[in-house]
Amino acid sequence: MRSSDVFWSIGVMLTPRKSHSSRSLRADAATLGGLLLGAGCLIVALWLEGGHLGQLVNLPAALIVLGGTFGATLAGLGTQQLRDLPGILRQAFVHSRFDLAQTMRLLVHLSDKARREGLLALEDDAQSIPDEFLRNALQLAIDGTDPELVRDILQLEITFVEERHRQGEQIFTSMGGYAPTMGVLGTVMGLIHMMSRIENPSQMGPAIATAFVATLYGVSFANLLFLPIASKLRARHAEEILLREVIVEGVLAIQSGENPRIVEQRLRAFLSARQRRSLPVLRWHAHDDQNTQEHKAA
Repeated sequence: MRSSDVFWSIGVMLTPRKSHSSRSLRADAATLGGLLLGAGCLIVALWLEGGHLGQLVNLPAALIVLGGTFGATLAGLGTQQLRDLPGILRQAFVHSRFDLAQTMRLLVHLSDKARREGLLALEDDAQSIPDEFLRNALQLAIDGTDPELVRDILQLEITFVEERHRQGEQIFTSMGGYAPTMGVLGTVMGLIHMMSRIENPSQMGPAIATAFVATLYGVSFANLLFLPIASKLRARHAEEILLREVIVEGVLAIQSGENPRIVEQRLRAFLSARQRRSLPVLRWHAHDDQNTQEHKAA
């Protein structure tokens, strides 16, 4: 395979950007749309019951639920986690698309070039890849690092990425647990305030309704905001870890000099049946295998 073919495959997978990331970033309509749909259904249900939006507006209840939830969450965070919180939240609303198919295609092409020209021929290609994890993995292989050590180094990095992602997800999972409790606390405070004015029974109905707004806030914020964000972060984490596992296996296969067909089959094992059907099998011409044999014989 010519060097231009490899650079073409890199160009397909990676869109030029200022950042050193192989991910394509775009707004995630599913996250925002799901949140708006959930909130919209609550409002429509209220309207169908003959209520109005003003009945759900209660500043003290919002202060208790949101202030208490954020306060309890911040009390359990470290300084670094607090600084990372805006970036973690951004991951839920900005879709980082990991193109697994194109990454696999790149690895297969690189394996073909390595079999023809040797691992050292991949050095320029490795430096041209914006994805830091893939670039470092290839460089370890090119430097002749023992394959077991390469795997250990890359798996160690994956382990720490998993831990960082787990911490980000745990933040919003905790908020989803705190919010309903704060809602109940707000309701209890509202009932206490109502009972202090029990001498006027005509005001007890509206006061009870207002008190339960805090519970509504707590349950709604937990199940329509915090827990869905935690689930979305979990899904993002799974996508990135799968991509990195594919890179690890692909680079080790390249280092061992496996046939590109075998590399492709090994990497396709990471895909679901639906993903395999959507990913076309790379076509290798018969003369490619013949040229490879001639090159190895020479």
